[in-house]
Amino acid sequence: MAGELTIGGLECLFTGSVWAEGPLWVPSSRTVRWSDIPNDRILEFDPATGTTREYAVGVEYTNGRTLDADGSVVQCSHGRRRVERDSEGTVTRLVDSFEGRRLNSPNDVVVASDAAIWFTDPPYGILPGTKEGHEGEQEYGGCNVFRFEPATGVLTAVITDLVHPNGLAFSPDESVLYVADTAGSRYGVPLRIAAYSVDHGTCGPRIGALELEDGYPADGLRVDVEGRIWTSAGPSVRVYTPSFQLLDTIKVPETVSNLCFGGPDGQDLYLTATTSLYRIRTTTTDAAARTFPPNHN
Repeated sequence: MAGELTIGGLECLFTGSVWAEGPLWVPSSRTVRWSDIPNDRILEFDPATGTTREYAVGVEYTNGRTLDADGSVVQCSHGRRRVERDSEGTVTRLVDSFEGRRLNSPNDVVVASDAAIWFTDPPYGILPGTKEGHEGEQEYGGCNVFRFEPATGVLTAVITDLVHPNGLAFSPDESVLYVADTAGSRYGVPLRIAAYSVDHGTCGPRIGALELEDGYPADGLRVDVEGRIWTSAGPSVRVYTPSFQLLDTIKVPETVSNLCFGGPDGQDLYLTATTSLYRIRTTTTDAAARTFPPNHN
């Protein structure tokens, strides 16, 4: 890779969640926002003061989130079975149905440079006995990766051959989309990260996949400016080349769910892991920083 990578030590910043998920650095407040899904709340950590506060409660089991070009937050709601926008605390619906049927429980989301919103839709928020949403039916009969155009309202199923698509991230030039499939051996498929070519808003055939040992699913994903893939993997974060060669493993004392880059210079890696929020100092930044430069100062 072109850039030399250095990874610092692990810091625990907060403990007290049941299942922490969906971290995002919010430039406007210079905080890290994440979900404590079973407790149905959103938390924010302020690195300037070292304090954590409840940003919102009764949020209908939000999960993954990302930054839109205007600085607002696009987030996934298990409870409302939709993708929604949070603009300074005002939450509005973006999309909640496909071909007249309700979505399952949108899980993770990214915004491309053309403003299209890509998200995964596994069933985790509607399964029997769920504590991350409300029990319900899979109405459209699958678990897709979708592309939504806010300007036109058009929702397109771009990937339909994964069982439980979960975390997702683009390569720096957005020519490849990486998607985690967390179904595993219970459904007769390997835990994996699949790679798809992307061209003008459509996905071509799968061009590669990394299979992980059962019990260590890739959940949340990020790609840095050098194209390296950073993924949760059980009680660790793993760093891979774009061709899925393992570069490094960072051990974490809890199961890692998701991660994001942030901090004043974008080089802090924040991890949500079961009950806690952690931070690791790095020498790289998120590939999405090139997409939205005004929001990553």
